[in-house]
Amino acid sequence: MSPIIPNGQVTWGLQLPVQSQSPSFVQPWESTAGTAELVSVAQAADRAGAFYIGVCDHVGVPRPADERMSAMWYDTIATLGWLGALTCRVRLLSHVYVLPYRHPLAAAKAFLTLDNLSDGRAILGAGAGHLESEFELLGVDFDSRGQQLEESVGVIRAAFAEEYPTVGGPGAQVGIGMSPRPSAGTLLGGASVPIWIGGSSKVAIRRAALLGDGWLPQGPPKMGLSNAISFIRSEREAAGLPAAFDLGMNFGSVFLGPADFDLELFARGPAVQGGAEEVAERINKFATKGINQIQLRFLGKDAQQVCDQIEQFGAEVGPLLSCD
Repeated sequence: MSPIIPNGQVTWGLQLPVQSQSPSFVQPWESTAGTAELVSVAQAADRAGAFYIGVCDHVGVPRPADERMSAMWYDTIATLGWLGALTCRVRLLSHVYVLPYRHPLAAAKAFLTLDNLSDGRAILGAGAGHLESEFELLGVDFDSRGQQLEESVGVIRAAFAEEYPTVGGPGAQVGIGMSPRPSAGTLLGGASVPIWIGGSSKVAIRRAALLGDGWLPQGPPKMGLSNAISFIRSEREAAGLPAAFDLGMNFGSVFLGPADFDLELFARGPAVQGGAEEVAERINKFATKGINQIQLRFLGKDAQQVCDQIEQFGAEVGPLLSCD
């Protein structure tokens, strides 16, 4: 296991709009948007130097949960693969892929293929899942989802590391052929697809610390950010794992300059607004604590304004980000 963000670098990325339209975060313009707008935002992120673009994961949202979550959730792998062909540099992150829904070898094959086709840009963001009715729909046990995730990560890591891994457990087999292999460009020259573990509860954060190459929070950590960082470091030290680790946070909604629309309405809550130096200063306060991966949500009254904001951020704020 090893991080993928170089030491001392502060990166940023975004969960893409359009591909998931939960009422808790969707912006008004997304209701009539489609693939053209999705591509335009992904390509703007690619041009602007974003570290990743993220696509969510739900197989099916049973009623009545769809009323609070929406039924609009693009397929993760299909969407990332398509966007990978339309971008050049930005990494392709599942945000997050619910591993208990799939056989671990099927998940491994999907991300090996994505990484190979995209020249080493895949990141497996993995989670245990939270929607009990979706587990029931798929015939998957909800209560054991954490254990299922942990076991799946072990199998997936074996498949990422070796072309013919030995997979244990019931029906153990030796020498299962798993190709295509990760691109030579993966992990900045390494030979595996990185795994970031999602979640904000204590058990999820411990899982990220012990099983992941990085932590991908799903909302503010329940124990507080500073405590979560200290907890991750202490868990890794106790387990004899390297200190180097990708630490993420959800910075929230951001808008550079004056807005000609209601920011809080579009943000579904508070938003950070200001000039480049002001926004960079606020982000850097977290970077000094060790955070090196910032998730942002760019606001706009339409897709073009969101693209403009992303490119402005990349040009004006990105160069100011620092952990010093």
